[in-house]
Amino acid sequence: MTLTVTRDINQLLDWTPNAGLADAPTVPSGDHKQGMRHVAASVSIIATRDGDRRLGLTATAVCSVTADPPRLVVFVNKNVAADEAILNSGILCVNVLAGDQEETARVFAGMVEGVQGEARFAYGGWDTLATGAPVLRGALANFDCRVVKVFDESTHHAFLCEVLATRERDDGQALIYLNGAFRRIDQ
Repeated sequence: MTLTVTRDINQLLDWTPNAGLADAPTVPSGDHKQGMRHVAASVSIIATRDGDRRLGLTATAVCSVTADPPRLVVFVNKNVAADEAILNSGILCVNVLAGDQEETARVFAGMVEGVQGEARFAYGGWDTLATGAPVLRGALANFDCRVVKVFDESTHHAFLCEVLATRERDDGQALIYLNGAFRRIDQ
């Protein structure tokens, strides 16, 4: 297998899926969602700035890609306002939440009635690092990133990001999401 680079898209163009499974049906989305409830995931707030507007969302679909160069992938639903803002600005910060930041997670997940848009940033203390994206103080870790590639993945965009600045703390519990609920675990 060779890596073919075409117009800045790194993709194995000579790879093909298993032809014997090409027509096999996928499971219903409800079954997939039910199964995924058993996958514990850290909770992050993905925050961005588009001009003077700050936007953000609570997410669990964040993954380290490589350490050299330092890269993450962040999946954002195309229907949220932050998606367009990330596309416009090319910046985001992954704020990995501590156990004591559950209220902030709920706010950015849209679980607190009447709190939307800029009002969400009244929860928690915010500043910036390298890119100008909002950085949550007191998070377990902050990854301030520039977006280097965007992949269109059905209902979501996958943002491949390079980390330009980090901040972390080494105390407190981690906030995770498991079986439809926020939970706290010791580090």
